[in-house]
Amino acid sequence: MKNQFLYIAIFTFIVFLSVGSKCTENPKKPAEMLFYLTKPDKSALFEKQETGISVATDNSLPTIEVQPEKTFQEMDGFGYTLTGGSAFHINNMSAAKRHELLTELFAFDKENIGISYLRISLGASDLDAEVFSYNDLPEGETDVNMERFSLEPDRKFLIPVLKEILTINPEIKIMASPWSPPTWMKTNNSSIGGSLKPEYYGAYAKYFVKYVEEMGKEGITIDAITVQNEPLHPGNNPSLLMPANEQADFIKLSLGPSFKAAGVKTKIIIYDHNADRPDYPISILNDPEAAKYIDGSAFHLYGGVIENVSQVHEAHPDKNLYFTEQWIGAPGNFGGDFRWHIKNLIIGASRNWCKTVLKWNLAADPEQKPHTPGGCDRCLGALTINGDLVTREPAYYIVAHASKFVRPGSVRIDSNIPASLLNVAFKTPDGKIIVIVLNDSGSEKNFNLKVGNEVFTSSLISGSVGTFVF
Repeated sequence: MKNQFLYIAIFTFIVFLSVGSKCTENPKKPAEMLFYLTKPDKSALFEKQETGISVATDNSLPTIEVQPEKTFQEMDGFGYTLTGGSAFHINNMSAAKRHELLTELFAFDKENIGISYLRISLGASDLDAEVFSYNDLPEGETDVNMERFSLEPDRKFLIPVLKEILTINPEIKIMASPWSPPTWMKTNNSSIGGSLKPEYYGAYAKYFVKYVEEMGKEGITIDAITVQNEPLHPGNNPSLLMPANEQADFIKLSLGPSFKAAGVKTKIIIYDHNADRPDYPISILNDPEAAKYIDGSAFHLYGGVIENVSQVHEAHPDKNLYFTEQWIGAPGNFGGDFRWHIKNLIIGASRNWCKTVLKWNLAADPEQKPHTPGGCDRCLGALTINGDLVTREPAYYIVAHASKFVRPGSVRIDSNIPASLLNVAFKTPDGKIIVIVLNDSGSEKNFNLKVGNEVFTSSLISGSVGTFVF
């Protein structure tokens, strides 16, 4: 009997050693972790990985160390601009396919990418089929009391699509940006360029108030407005030239007081243009009479570098920052576009204090239509829609790497950047740690991820991106 027990003990010990040896030789991803991967050759497109990350052993690999106790800005979300053209294509899908697509985009669950923030145009953008405002009048007529204001141009496509999105995600936040006031308010009576006449500051402020109120009656809450899309680019159709001093005057003399008097809670956001001119928002925020009405500043990146955005935070740390637009030119170059936009927007804008990262634009057709005469004819949508056929383009995956897990209320937390392993980290409201990593080097990188006392090892080929969920 004693020998029998001895044999059983020896056999159990041998099995234990054997199993332990196999676990050491083939480390598996810890069960509680998620790893989503995109490769520049598209062999993996935001795909959940069952292997590729393991508990680290002693090594000399570069280490991304995440420090959840050191926090920065709270995130409002990641998303796109829902242009009039985007709404047109989505609205024209069959009801079943449209709802399936909108669920994939906006539902907050394990299967879908959970877009949480949208930008829309207040009036037409250059990605509408035609130019319009909500108060277009015959030549020579004016309407300073907004008696003929109407949302009718948006009732065909934009408003129905927004209402369906809200049934899927009632918490989504919406920002509205104007490309131009009604032409009768402008110095050149044209949709292209010109300036806002000072005598119509009050009328234009009423136009904003009316817009927020009328959208509210449709059940659509406008969380924020930007005062003017690209105020230093008067060559688009539509567009408006609005120098910083004029934007400050319009806000402090008319828009801010009008919002206050009407009880409008919609945030006022300034600038909404490139990172090469941080002086523009700083000069407005330096004016205390304007600044008291302003929530923050918005940026694009067709000029300058993303690090310039932090200059505005340093000058006015009490004001918020938003990244609101960046396009990809058709036909696109997946590997290069994906890498640049993850580096500069998802990682770069977030690390430079932006509460949102929004891509331009959500959808177009195979010919990048519609657009206004003179509007963008090469703006590749996140989706190419041809009837019910949907092709997911680079911007879809760029946003998905953040939006699926970094939900509203998440807070950016500290992380270092070793050996071309660009990254940004967040802590979600339910306590999860999200780390988005880009291998910005020219070769494959093995590396560690350290969160608290736990260290994990993974690998990314050049130009690939991993979203890690702890």
